[in-house]
Amino acid sequence: MTEKEKMLAGMIYDPSDAELQHMRTCAHKLCNAYNKLDEDNPKRKKILSKLIPHCNDAYLQGPIYFDYGHFTTFGTNCYANFNLTILDCCPVKIGDNVFIGSGVSIVTPVHPLLSEERNMYTNERGVLTDKEYAKPIVIGSNCWIASNVTVCGGVTIGQGSVIGAGSVVTRDIPEGVFAAGNPCRVIRKLTEQDSIHLNKNLWE
Repeated sequence: MTEKEKMLAGMIYDPSDAELQHMRTCAHKLCNAYNKLDEDNPKRKKILSKLIPHCNDAYLQGPIYFDYGHFTTFGTNCYANFNLTILDCCPVKIGDNVFIGSGVSIVTPVHPLLSEERNMYTNERGVLTDKEYAKPIVIGSNCWIASNVTVCGGVTIGQGSVIGAGSVVTRDIPEGVFAAGNPCRVIRKLTEQDSIHLNKNLWE
């Protein structure tokens, strides 16, 4: 297996691999180019199509930061506010109509807990590197991920759920719930009583 194949399969891989380094460098350059452009610049869409080929019509406010981009999928009609970070060392799948608040981090990488396994070492090519692996992330359709949320590797967030601001999502969240906290946990199920039309203060 190539190092990229190992990475995408959730196995220990060498991030100093030449193919992976090249992909990251290209992604980082595209992010920098995107972030330097005004929001209404049509060149942004062209850059995004190169960075995230599996992106339908998402609007990413910027600045954005991706490790690879190629391993992230956006559904239709998605929006992300300022400072979106996606470290997609494993696949990141985002459904349709997903709202992402400012400062959200979606991070698939995992490092060993033991320092002697986590620390940098010199590989057989004489290159300083480390041992890494990653876990995929799935965010279902119609979710709202509020500001400054961190979604960790291996997590699935069920469709229609809302993740409260500042939460750290370390385990799966079922569909149709409001969840918040560190670690994030289900607070309650969302119901018709949550409709904005029942809150007269919003309309009068």
